[in-house]
This record gives sequence, C-alpha cells and structure tokens, in this order.
Amino acid sequence: MGPFGDEGRGRRMGSARASGTTGGGPLTGVRIVEIAGLGAGPFCAMMLADMGADVVRVDRTTSAGDAGILGRNRRSIAIDLKSDPGRSLLFELIRRADGLVEAFRPGVAERLGFGPVACHAENPSLVYGRATGWGQDGPWRTMAGHDINYIALSGVLSMVGPKGVAPVPPLNLVGDFGGGGMLLAFGMVCAMLEARTSGEGQVVDGAMVDGSALLATMFFELSARGRWSDERGVNVLDGGAPYYDTYETADGKWVAVGAVESQFWGALVELLGIGGPDLPDQADVATWPALRGRIAAAIATRTRDEWGALAEGTDTCITPILTLGEVHDHPHHRQRESFVMVGDSLQPAPAPRFSRTVPRPPAPAPAVGSDAHAVLADWGLSEKETSGYEASGAFGRASRATDD
Repeated sequence: MGPFGDEGRGRRMGSARASGTTGGGPLTGVRIVEIAGLGAGPFCAMMLADMGADVVRVDRTTSAGDAGILGRNRRSIAIDLKSDPGRSLLFELIRRADGLVEAFRPGVAERLGFGPVACHAENPSLVYGRATGWGQDGPWRTMAGHDINYIALSGVLSMVGPKGVAPVPPLNLVGDFGGGGMLLAFGMVCAMLEARTSGEGQVVDGAMVDGSALLATMFFELSARGRWSDERGVNVLDGGAPYYDTYETADGKWVAVGAVESQFWGALVELLGIGGPDLPDQADVATWPALRGRIAAAIATRTRDEWGALAEGTDTCITPILTLGEVHDHPHHRQRESFVMVGDSLQPAPAPRFSRTVPRPPAPAPAVGSDAHAVLADWGLSEKETSGYEASGAFGRASRATDD
C-alpha cells in the first residue's frame, strides 16, 4: 500500500479519458520523420506523437533494442543513411511528410545528404526541425555540450541552488526538455500551421541555450527592475524567502511551502499555529531567518502525510514532496489519471488535455526497424517499391540488444 491508498501503479488510459474522442489527438493526420537522436530531439518527437502525429523514427541499421520511454508512440524503420538506396528511401518518406526532426550538430545532416536544402528540393512545404545546444550559427555552434552547459551560458544555472554554495543542476529539465524539445515541438507546430497557408516550409532552429533563456524571461525582467539579486538563495522564488521553501517533517520527509500572497500566508500561519504579536513580518527580509526557524519548528512536529492531510482543501500552499515511486498513489493523480502504464513502465500521461480530440493511449517504444513494411505501405509505397528497397539493403531490421 502506498502512502495515499492501495490502488495499483497507475491506470492504463481507458474509456473514461477516451470518451468523446473524434480521432487520435489534435495532430492526427500529420506525418513526421524523426531522425534518431538523443535528448531534445526524441522529446520533441514524443510530444508530437503523443498528440496524434504519425511519427516514424528513422533508426540506424546498427542500432539495437528500442528507444526507451522517449520513443513511445512511434514506429521505427532502420535505414542505412550512408548508402544511396538508403538516402533514396529516406526521401520517399520526406516527400510525404509534414515535418522532420533531427538533433545532429550543425552541418552533419548536410554532410549526410539530407540537410534542409536537399529536403526542401524534394518537399518545399516541409518543416525542418533542428534540435541543438548552441544553435545553427554563432561561434560555439559546433562545440560539444550538455544541458548543464547550455543553461550555464543562458544565465539559468546561476540562479539555482542554496545561498553560499555552488549552483545546482536542475536535472536536465530546463535545457534538454523544456528549452529544447518542448519549444522545438511548439515551433514546429507553428511552422506547420503557417505552411498550410503559404505552402512553404522552413527551418525551425531549436537551440537549448535560447530556449532556456526564454524560460527565464520573468527573472530577467525582475533583475532589470532591481527586484532580483545575482546572489543565490536570497530571493523570493529561489528558496531565499521562508514562505517559499522546503521543510523537513517529523518522519524525515519533506513538504513544500509556497504561501507567497498575503491571504495564503495568513492561512499557512493559522494552520501551523505560529501566529501572534511576535511573529516576524513576512515582507521584512531582515526577519526571514527568524521566520524560517518558526516555520521549521512547527513543521517538524508532524509527519509529511499528516501535513498533507491537514492542508487538503485549504489555501495554505503546503504540499507533500513525493518521490517518483509515490506519485501514482496520490488521489489527485489517480482521479486525473496523470500517470499511465505503457507496457511495463509507469509514465506521465500525454499533456496537455483536450476536451474533444483526446490522444490515444501511449504505445511502448518499438524495437528498432520493426515497422518498416507497415510504415512504407501506410505512407504510400507499393509492395514492389518496398521489395526493391529491401533487396538493395536500404532498410532492414537491426539486431536486438543482448544481455551483455
């Protein structure tokens, strides 16, 4: 039994969520070619596939296994992109596609023969999505990097972490996924919508350094107004304010407090029982250490789940901090079916929600190359054409991963 009930590990997306659906999501009918990659590229493709797009992942013939969680909801064809027949087959798909996603360093796709110029010569309306760290131009464009590097240069990493210690990487959520894959998916949908009117495709340059900076727009504005300090852990939203921080509970677990506005702060003070004439002023930065001590002492008197139960239905803005293994059991997640079983894996459900064009339940990532014949038939190639490409070695099913 989990801390919030004894239901199983998340529900499969069933009829309750599918009721009223008129298709497989708002992007039903959209075709996307995904050149297999890592990080932002697969996440972008997953978002498009979750919304109903027919995303075909072009894997290497030397790959094995499957693409894991980020590979859900697509089909796979393994193409030898270094061979003439393989590139010819790729262009068969590109001519029939609305968009393409690749995550190579700048210039790599061009060297392989399927950069934007070559693709637009075959399909002028194609939206060509490029996921990179530094972008398609600039002096750092060809340098290696990871999420931590991109958010460092954008200014985001400088703001994350407690006072007086080193900056703390916020996983790889801000660069890879938020500022990278999610914004690239948004950009591609924008460009595909425009292409319906103009008939012309374009390149979407999805750089994580740009996207992570965009996510921090509010903090640039606060800094410009003198309302944000470059010192970490002294500001309202970075853990500096005692009413926006995390606190340990009696059982060694944690709760989050976010009572910023005065009415929510008043509700929290009442719940914690820390009111009185000697209570430090919430707005007085000088009294924040003392106020933090009062809050910490009160929260330490009960367990995490006791505070969660006491706060339920209130505007106190105090919530339990759940682990990945606990989230599926929370009643709010259960009612909304926020987590679903995809094969043997518990995963977040597709988001956002739609009232009419409800996405279909996610399907597990396919084995590399397992869908070649079905994909080529669905995308309009004849059996004779498919057999010819197969005989030429343009595609095949890659060997599966072994235990060693």
